[in-house]
Amino acid sequence: MIRKSALLTILIAVPLASPIQAAPPALPSGLSSGSNNSPEMPAGLTSAPSLPAGLSNESSTSDAFSNTDDSEMPFSINGFWEARGGHRTQSDPYERGTSIGETRLQLEMQKEFEHFTANLTTDLLYDTVDRDRHIDLEQGTGWLDLREANVEFSPVDLLDIKLGRQILTWGTGDLLFINDMFSKDWNSFFIGRDEEYLKAPSDAIKTSFFTSVANIDLIINPKFDADRYIDGRRISYYNPVMGEISGQNAVIETDQPDGSEVSVRIYQTVGAYELAVYGYDGYWKSPGGFDMTTGLATFPELAVYGASARGPLSKGIANIEMGYYDSKEDSSGDDPLINNSEFRFLAGYEQELIKDLTMGIQYYLEWLMDYDNYRDTLPIGSHSRDEYRHLLTTRLTWLTLNQNLQWSLFVFYSPSDNDAYLRPKVNYKIDDHWTAEAGGNFFIGKQDYTFFGQFKQNNNLFASIRYGF
Repeated sequence: MIRKSALLTILIAVPLASPIQAAPPALPSGLSSGSNNSPEMPAGLTSAPSLPAGLSNESSTSDAFSNTDDSEMPFSINGFWEARGGHRTQSDPYERGTSIGETRLQLEMQKEFEHFTANLTTDLLYDTVDRDRHIDLEQGTGWLDLREANVEFSPVDLLDIKLGRQILTWGTGDLLFINDMFSKDWNSFFIGRDEEYLKAPSDAIKTSFFTSVANIDLIINPKFDADRYIDGRRISYYNPVMGEISGQNAVIETDQPDGSEVSVRIYQTVGAYELAVYGYDGYWKSPGGFDMTTGLATFPELAVYGASARGPLSKGIANIEMGYYDSKEDSSGDDPLINNSEFRFLAGYEQELIKDLTMGIQYYLEWLMDYDNYRDTLPIGSHSRDEYRHLLTTRLTWLTLNQNLQWSLFVFYSPSDNDAYLRPKVNYKIDDHWTAEAGGNFFIGKQDYTFFGQFKQNNNLFASIRYGF
């Protein structure tokens, strides 16, 4: 019998799901939106609240490196070439010592026609760690990763439509996600890829309505897009069935639903404040259940209802966000093989302390509903989750050498789990084209079964060189 707490651990949808998104290893269950394209982090709401550095829908290299003369080509093109390598700082019996070793060429093309615009962003990749060259666009494996392939147009002044593969994000968290139920790539995040790769692409229809009362985003995914969750192929994790850390010796196999997803956001600016309400109907984005008959992890049905606010406070910017996760296949919380419902809450504040030194702090809460029923049905010997999981984050960003050298540190600390995750990084803009970067991912935890503690054999250092054009 599989333990519910174990399954939650496998879930990597995290407080970073805010904290690493939706439920355990769940990486979450907590781990953020932010990362650039969605926090790293952090208004009008006539447009989506600004995204934290790195996870914005616009390529980070587009503005900095584009030098294409549109008059010489039928379409605009920019992108980058990058080489990135990393190594674990300790041995892991179930994973390779090299955490990342790849070269990547990203090409971003755009063509404007009379009535619509076509966008294509694709990455050509050679990965020395994952030797399987078979292309899987959902898992992001193989020699090609299609980031965007869509058309956008406005049939009337008050309506924008985008059809096809695209990067989606919303919410106010910095690397913590609550109402952002769009696909994340937790493997990329933990092995040291650029933070823009925390956001995985979605195949969707996005419709945006603009009115004087409020603006509405309606997004339909015709087919469910799961997270690129931790499954043991690149990152080892706590396996509740085996009761120990596992990796390539116990890769998680899943049964993904064929249903669709619907996300909606209604937002507006009131004074200097950005206000929004959200709704989602679909499935847990990382495995949130287990089928005893097939032995496969599953994605139970899920509905999310939430709200957020963001605006100036004192000398900085504050944000607050909350969401209720309705686990529709376990409404009473007495099925040990399916995630319980949860209430999630986030509050954050960011301020420039002195010139070129900025600090951001966040408090995040996961409150497990129907906790008594959860405890009563938990298999004997299983590690139980806390009813309340608390998470604190701090981001420090320091710009030096005329802002060409950026030092940053992001710390996740959970006083309830007694574990932590540190992300130090330094980025140097050599000139208008070349950028060098180095950093690390360090996990701390006394227990193997806590969210960050389970990853402590995955500590790694990485470095990269990038040429943008």
